[in-house]
Amino acid sequence: MDSVPLLIALVATSCVAFGAASSFALSAELVHRFSDEARVAVASRGGSGGWPTRRSEEYYQMLARSDLQRQKRRLGARYQLLFPSDGSETVSLGNDFGWLHYTWINIGTPNISFLVALDAGSDLLWIPCDCIQCAPLSGYHGSLDKELGMYSPAESKTSRYVSCNHQLCSLGSRCENPKQPCPYIINYYSENTSSSGVLVEDILHLASSEGQTSVQASVIIGCGRKQSGGYLDGIAPDGLLGLGFGDVSVPSFLARTGLIRSSFSLCFRQDDSGRILFGDRGPSTQHSTPFVTLDGKFKTYVIAVNGFCIGSHCPGETSFHALVDSGSSFTYLPYDIYKRVTMEFDRQVNVTRVATNSESTWEYCYKASPLGMPGVPKVTLMFGGNKTFMALNPIFPVYNNEGELDAFCLALQSSQESLGTIGQNFMTGYHMVFDRENLKLGWSQSDCHDLDNSRRLPLSSPSQNMPENPLPTNEQHSSPNAHAVSPAVAGRAPTINSSSISEALSTWYCLWLPLLTQIIVFAIG
Repeated sequence: MDSVPLLIALVATSCVAFGAASSFALSAELVHRFSDEARVAVASRGGSGGWPTRRSEEYYQMLARSDLQRQKRRLGARYQLLFPSDGSETVSLGNDFGWLHYTWINIGTPNISFLVALDAGSDLLWIPCDCIQCAPLSGYHGSLDKELGMYSPAESKTSRYVSCNHQLCSLGSRCENPKQPCPYIINYYSENTSSSGVLVEDILHLASSEGQTSVQASVIIGCGRKQSGGYLDGIAPDGLLGLGFGDVSVPSFLARTGLIRSSFSLCFRQDDSGRILFGDRGPSTQHSTPFVTLDGKFKTYVIAVNGFCIGSHCPGETSFHALVDSGSSFTYLPYDIYKRVTMEFDRQVNVTRVATNSESTWEYCYKASPLGMPGVPKVTLMFGGNKTFMALNPIFPVYNNEGELDAFCLALQSSQESLGTIGQNFMTGYHMVFDRENLKLGWSQSDCHDLDNSRRLPLSSPSQNMPENPLPTNEQHSSPNAHAVSPAVAGRAPTINSSSISEALSTWYCLWLPLLTQIIVFAIG
């Protein structure tokens, strides 16, 4: 039975019950959403189109689709976990690809594969497209299982340009015509590193952990026609997947459309592989710390660090805010804090320090024996609520030309900015959960193989069972501002007969509520 007639029936019944208590009764006729009466009412409000013939095949299909939409609203998210259609596995390919972590994604119809860098510090997903100035793709496929891709909106049946008047076109004011393709340009932290082009909407192919179902998600993509700086040197020759808080990021699109809860996770293993999972909120046993705002807004994944400890000693005045950034290979500290932490590390390491030249990136390096790594003091970050985060990989080994262990360096860098960065090296060995819905960062030690302790998630492509694309909903991770309510004015209320109040309420309730209910029904239908 459809829930709308039931709703109206309940309204009518409530009127009878209310009226019986006050010697007043009113009945209401049940009106089905696709009845002739409803058709006339909708037409009187200027509505039209697509009205099904009662009890036709289209009629029952529309009812079923309506049921599914209500179920989606009730359940909140259609899938518990989603990941790229080629699998959830991520990989780091070493210096050739700038030490970042990458994953294969498929875009468009027919779909094309792209090996994109994972970056929690930016928002836009962009790929090389109709290139004017892009990194050369040839020569990179030697160590890969397939060649890097190039995208062209004209070759995808499901692509369409995002116009300048689109709500997500941040550079729309620069356009001469509001209907022309929306331009974009992103300048990254690395010097002179940028990506620019136009915005396109197309299909991102994903898979679900529930039976390996294929999922098609419509997302906005940067058609990256021109790159500069590090991108021309091969840091991200096949594109970049922004995972940030912004409305244009892939996690934001997936949450708005009701596919997943507004959360995702990254996991990095010691062997330079890992996992990415959309919708993952982590185990109940994980530790967490809240995200903090920048300029009063949740712009990116920033947390408060209350202190930095080496071994059992925590130097004073080492509190700072840090960006949790998968797009950064190493961890950066504000200069003053960097000096306090590194000097304490140097004091506790009972190993000969190796002199470095002026061109070296690393300041604190130490002699190691080919027989093994010497003891290294623990490096721990202190968060609010007495939560601790111990870096499992605070150093990196250095090998000589014969492949023997020669030295090791503390993998910390100084920054001239007051905002620090927690990079991949500190996240290695952890299941990192970016819970945008509850505005917190979660973490738990993990080898990334079996993240939910109940099943091994597939790494291969799923079966081609394409579900219907969901309708977009409002952003889930943002909270509307509350409105203050004026306090009641104190005073003596006039005396009124209680039966008069009951009759007045009964009349108002039963005259207006059926009409309001039908208006709601028509809006839902």
